[in-house]
Amino acid sequence: MGLESILVLLVVGAIAGWLAGLIVSGGGLGLVGNIVVGILGAFIASLLLPRIGLGLGGGMVSAIIHSTIGAVILLFVLRLLRRG
Repeated sequence: MGLESILVLLVVGAIAGWLAGLIVSGGGLGLVGNIVVGILGAFIASLLLPRIGLGLGGGMVSAIIHSTIGAVILLFVLRLLRRG
């Protein structure tokens, strides 16, 4: 993986984590937290979304949307586990 790919991964992860933080809990998680949540969200979405037949295509915007959906799922599950 080249340096450019790593930078894109970090930027997409940060944006997706920030958006998911706004959607689920009303605030961001800090830069590192947003990146981690966004990257994990992308992984979760890559496993779940094709199984339900949801494909978003390619490109930077679809990667951010894809990662944000997965990050929202991740934050929602974490929120449920904290309360339970």
